[in-house]
Amino acid sequence: MIPALKNADVEPPGPRARARRPRGRGGAVPLPLLLPAVVGLAFLLVPLLALLIRAPWRGMPDLLTSSAVWQALRLSLETATSATAVALVLGVPLAWLLARTRFPGRRIVRALVTLPLVLPPVVGGVALLLALGRNGVVGKWLDSWFGITLPFTTAGVVVAEAFVAMPFLVISVEGTLRAADSRYEEAAATLGASRFTAFRRVTLPMIAPGVAAGAVLAWARALGEFGATITFAGSFPGRTQTMPLSVYLALQDDPDAAVALSLVLLAVSITVLAGLRDRWTGAGAV
Repeated sequence: MIPALKNADVEPPGPRARARRPRGRGGAVPLPLLLPAVVGLAFLLVPLLALLIRAPWRGMPDLLTSSAVWQALRLSLETATSATAVALVLGVPLAWLLARTRFPGRRIVRALVTLPLVLPPVVGGVALLLALGRNGVVGKWLDSWFGITLPFTTAGVVVAEAFVAMPFLVISVEGTLRAADSRYEEAAATLGASRFTAFRRVTLPMIAPGVAAGAVLAWARALGEFGATITFAGSFPGRTQTMPLSVYLALQDDPDAAVALSLVLLAVSITVLAGLRDRWTGAGAV
């Protein structure tokens, strides 16, 4: 038999006890926290609302159907998708190396991988020019041996976007790998699977949501890249002029077109955030 509870203030867990547990969402908000929170929210939302308020909605169809806009949009989608493919091919193995193996200098390598996250994009573009330019450290060999010239080409746009976007994918996939149970890989190894087979047949399906989230983040970052692209690839209509570059140039001559292009990029960003909502806040969160 279960002994009777002597303390009247203690009761066995049940619906009544669960109902008394604080949920952490009620109560008044302290004024010293509420005021800066509201100001911070306004600081983030007012510029976006101004973009919507000042948008030339009546002329929007004509602006968005112009050949220059569709040319820039098509180029942006193609290069962002290609850059994401490059990030997947190179970034997933790199994330696995950082998460599943130990080697000297791993922390330094991880810091260098994440460096493009904090590096000014223009500095990244200069670095790409010095490395892959026609007279660059690697670029001169690409030009003399294979006749490949990357700067100021569409391929250069892909390289610049992949450079700034791949760290987002690496961080996402590495975090997913660290959270995944490695015993499944060990079990596959005991059954005779090679390490690559275990990665391909066991690990990769297990971390697929993290890979997908990282790919979407990388794609969105590549779509909005500006500094490294204009420094390394220039701004040539139809070849290297992506949507962010078109916004910058249109702002000088046609502000209404710049606002229209900005709204397109804003819509893409909102779509990406909505798609990753469950990934960040948890499924079923309100």
